Amino acid sequence: MLAILLVAVSLGLSNFAASIGIGISGVDARTRWRVGLVFGLFEAGMPIAGLLLGRGVAGALGGSARWIGAGLLIATGGWAVVQSLHGRGESGSDRQSVAGQRTGRLLLTGAALSIDNLAVGFALGSYRVSVAAAAVVIGAVSVGLSLLGLELGSRLGARTGENGEILGGTVLIGVGIALAAGVL
Repeated sequence: MLAILLVAVSLGLSNFAASIGIGISGVDARTRWRVGLVFGLFEAGMPIAGLLLGRGVAGALGGSARWIGAGLLIATGGWAVVQSLHGRGESGSDRQSVAGQRTGRLLLTGAALSIDNLAVGFALGSYRVSVAAAAVVIGAVSVGLSLLGLELGSRLGARTGENGEILGGTVLIGVGIALAAGVL
């Protein structure tokens, strides 16, 4: 069980970092739970999907999963920065339409952060670990680290003012680069 917990923390660190970036732009309580839930579901579901997909896909995707996830995060962060720069000076209704796109961005970010968990699912199957228990632990740790990251990001965002979304997008780009470099 300790091994699963350590794996969960190592996988959840990327969610923690991304949550800081999301939290910087300012989030309400509802959004905090949405982020935690989406990140937790992706983190818990990907190992199960990995186990079900089989070892053949793991071998093909294993090495490139990090690059795919990193590319998606960099693209998501870049999109956030572009939208923030484009949205400056817009009226409240225009800003709401940009905010409405956040669910799609959140799903894309959750998928990008957890794509490497497919390979974890393959490994869990080969070590005779209860996949259900591992998914619950990984999901719970992910939710906890995501909520912690959102809180930290929110506190940082309150200090950055109107540049919060640009900073948040930049943090997502940084997380993508860290994933590509193998740091996270």
